[in-house]
Amino acid sequence: METLSDKVRNLAATSRDRVLVRSGDVSMTSKDLDSRANRVANALEHEGLANGARIAILSKNSPIFYELLVGAARAGVVLVPINYRLSAGEILFILDDARVDILFVSSEFEPVFRQIAASSRTVKKSIVIDVENGYREWLQCHYDADPQPRMCSDAISVQMYTSGTTGRPKGVLLTHANIVAALQSAALAWGPWHERDVLFVCMPQYHIGAAIWGILGLWLGVPGVLTREFVPTEALALIQTHRVTKTQLAAVMMRMLLDDPSKADTDLSSLELIIYGASPAPLELIRRARKDFGCGLAQGYGMTETAGVVTYLDPRDHEEEFGERLKSAGRLAEGVEIRIVDPQGAVLPAGSIGEVTCRSAQVSAGYWKLPEATAESLRDGWFHTGDVGRIDTDGYLYICDRLKDMIVSGGENIYPAEVEAVLSAHPAVQDVAVIGVPDQRWGESPKAIVVLRANASVSSEGLIEFVRACLAHYKAPKSVEFVASLPRNASGKVLKRELRKAYSTGK
Repeated sequence: METLSDKVRNLAATSRDRVLVRSGDVSMTSKDLDSRANRVANALEHEGLANGARIAILSKNSPIFYELLVGAARAGVVLVPINYRLSAGEILFILDDARVDILFVSSEFEPVFRQIAASSRTVKKSIVIDVENGYREWLQCHYDADPQPRMCSDAISVQMYTSGTTGRPKGVLLTHANIVAALQSAALAWGPWHERDVLFVCMPQYHIGAAIWGILGLWLGVPGVLTREFVPTEALALIQTHRVTKTQLAAVMMRMLLDDPSKADTDLSSLELIIYGASPAPLELIRRARKDFGCGLAQGYGMTETAGVVTYLDPRDHEEEFGERLKSAGRLAEGVEIRIVDPQGAVLPAGSIGEVTCRSAQVSAGYWKLPEATAESLRDGWFHTGDVGRIDTDGYLYICDRLKDMIVSGGENIYPAEVEAVLSAHPAVQDVAVIGVPDQRWGESPKAIVVLRANASVSSEGLIEFVRACLAHYKAPKSVEFVASLPRNASGKVLKRELRKAYSTGK
């Protein structure tokens, strides 16, 4: 199997001066990437990292992500991208759970790592990627000779963390074969491609969608414009300056671009395709985007465990006569099978509602050090997504609900159990439930329904700040409602469906 590492090697041999990534003042050619990846591989071997060892990156978007990804692969090492929005304690858990040997960190987040460095049981070394005497010096100390590749298609390439319903993140194991299958599928879904294509990469690289989107440019040899973080005015300017043809945005980001005052004076005529997703997109937003951007719109449905999208809704499905289809997640991507099953695993006929399961070469090898969770989600070769949906007679998938109570806010996954555990520790809180409620800007936002202890008092703002002190800020409730009691069934379980219905009526 040809891997991403092979692709980069071949591009360096045939198109050595082709620019693959532009980021700020940096332009990285295929030869640059190949050479630096070789140096990374040789440096990791010099550090004594064995086959299957882990390195991590804690940074906003950077071309160095690609150097580490390809270089680690050539050394037989696994890359662990870390969500920089997590709290210090959450980052420490991931570092130790993944058994990370070396952390590559930007200077912006070095103070966060210093808070936990002494507590880490595994990290032996940290390298700052954007200072003198840091990453570049470390790299230049090693040769750029191509090392002997040590990976095979079923070896792990990336370990990405996704939160679990118990609140503990789970390490999703993605093999080289998973990545290649996802890239091949994405190339077909988001084509056709041509010589003028320029990709815009503005979503965080620790997300599987953004990672695959950026890597797709390397795979196809298409130049990509990488922005450190998403700032609407800057994003519009970059699209105009670099004549971007294709981009991927979370729904909330698409709205921000539409609402930005500078849009009126920006030339977006080069845009051919916007792929949106990561969170629910209201129909009015989709129709406004189609009208104002004047380009094709597409969306995809997938998750970390599937290394990207498994269904896609293409621009033809966004035409007005197919308006009802805008509520769907689209049709199957290349090489993907999907079944809707009942609680016993029996396959249901078209139109029936049940759990969405899928089978594909994209599906993850499982969860790191979690055999029970792996066995629960991967059964007889089928991945159980935890989403409830149906497939119509034309093969379009509709997501109806979640088996679990995950909240998707602005493209970020939030698990209520994690937030509830923090709120329950507050001395004024007797009982609490966290639900997702419709949010015009973020798609959904977390709302806490709280029962206070007798004679206790605390403000909504006080509880929100209490959560923010323990978890990433985006996980904190956007609003708090105080009630006398929570609805429960006979076994004592909170009836969250009733709560969601009560607080979402008419939205």
